[in-house]
Amino acid sequence: MLASKTLKLSLKSLKEFAKKRLPDETLIDLDERDECPLEIVRDMCNPDKLGIQLLFIPEEFGGMGGGSFDVYCVCEEMARIDLGVATSVLATFLGSDPITVGATAEQKKIWLSRIANEGLLFAYGATEPEAGSDLGALRTTADPVMQDGRVVGYKINGNKQWISNGGIADAYTILANTPSGPSWFIVEKGTKGFTHDEAEDKHGIRLSNTAALAFSDVYVDCDRLIGGVPGQGLIQAQAVFGYTRLMVAAFGLGAGWAALDRAIPYSTKRIQGGAPLSEKQGYTHKLIVPHVAKLEAARAYIEETAERIDAGEGSLNTEGAIAKYMATEAGNQAADASIQALGGYGYTHEYMVEKISRDVRITTIYEGTSEIMEMTISRDRWQLHLKTRGQHYHDRARESEALHSQHPNVGAEIAALAYHALAELMERARLARLTRYQHILLRLGEWIAYAECAGSLARRAAGSAAGTLHEKANRRFDAAALGALSRIFARDAALRVAEEGLRWLSGAGGINEAELSALEASLQFPAVHRAQAGLLSDMEFIADVLYSRTAKPALAA
Repeated sequence: MLASKTLKLSLKSLKEFAKKRLPDETLIDLDERDECPLEIVRDMCNPDKLGIQLLFIPEEFGGMGGGSFDVYCVCEEMARIDLGVATSVLATFLGSDPITVGATAEQKKIWLSRIANEGLLFAYGATEPEAGSDLGALRTTADPVMQDGRVVGYKINGNKQWISNGGIADAYTILANTPSGPSWFIVEKGTKGFTHDEAEDKHGIRLSNTAALAFSDVYVDCDRLIGGVPGQGLIQAQAVFGYTRLMVAAFGLGAGWAALDRAIPYSTKRIQGGAPLSEKQGYTHKLIVPHVAKLEAARAYIEETAERIDAGEGSLNTEGAIAKYMATEAGNQAADASIQALGGYGYTHEYMVEKISRDVRITTIYEGTSEIMEMTISRDRWQLHLKTRGQHYHDRARESEALHSQHPNVGAEIAALAYHALAELMERARLARLTRYQHILLRLGEWIAYAECAGSLARRAAGSAAGTLHEKANRRFDAAALGALSRIFARDAALRVAEEGLRWLSGAGGINEAELSALEASLQFPAVHRAQAGLLSDMEFIADVLYSRTAKPALAA
């Protein structure tokens, strides 16, 4: 992990590089021309220039050995600059992940050192035209080539689709089926039988290269089988999901804030009805403040998860899924609201928010769609519900209630309402066997994400008040503002879980008329509704903070 000072210097260098090489007018021009700025991407990965890839490479192979928290900070900043360029850089990190996780010592030394020292660009070849993100359904094959009774290499046949850096990478990690199961292979550009299509004409991230790959009897030696043992591909892929999804979560966070940070100053200059838009609640309370709350709830969860990964708690795949789901959905909504905030200007190509909106859309799709995230979240937390006999979220609620007794203004008691309601809904779904409906599982994933992020933001606000935040934590908002943001988001989470939960449980036939009153009571509807008191004053306070207006901190009702 990097020292805090080193991280700050890295972020400063990244900002200075972008200011010089990637100003807004250049980004808009490249987007218009649908061009990946390969020279700039290579300079970003050149150890003699920016060398951003060094952050992700262990020190023993010539890198800086950054941790998850460092990666989150850099990914957020890259997304603020441009998501297309960020995706090009991310592709190398993704492509090297199977090597970092599963390669032999010799393979790591060769390939990770080359990425560090040569700025080698990688691509991650998993997705296929028909299998999509379902890695277990891949059709690309790698047949063993025998010589003197032993395997000396493999012949790869098949196709890959939607591969970032597909047309520009120097090397590729390719997932293919061997007789022993899915396995990762390293294939270098120019290998006989290996070709790529022209770049895809995409809706957004047009500064990244995305291309389909084709393999026709592509021969690789045994030393290109990652790990040296076939059949380990899915295990190696699963081992990094929490980490890589955290990176994409940071992309959604950075892009969402990049859009809002253009809408906020615009509203101070745009006069309507004799006053700036920034002074009108119809603007700030609809188009700005709710999205700030969602983004900061996502940030709280990202930072908490990154800290836990760095502390050695494992890859935290489900937590990575929650972070990605909340941050990318929030980023997408914030960018869309920013177009609305700029009106006709926001809808034109010459203003960056239009481009950001097209770019951030991909974050809800790549590295697992939002729907896959919802399913991942619900399946894992469903097992926790069963294992704890329905007490998991009641226990989390009691933790939030205890936090409220120590920090009464961070919204922890409202987050507890969301947790309690979630536990009751999951138990009712169990009794009525409602998880046989896929849509119920997906909605559970959404409610779980909201409840857990509400709890996380309350803890973050409390940590800020106590002075115990991570030394590298984002400090855009002080303790009072974080408390208000936490209360805003927790109110939304509690209401969403209780009301939407009742709606869909009733809609799925999981409750009859006679049971309705009892369920409403267990969901604590009166308490959830009472918790909404003070919402408008909290939103007004956050608007004042965002626009640097003098205001008294709002307190919990």
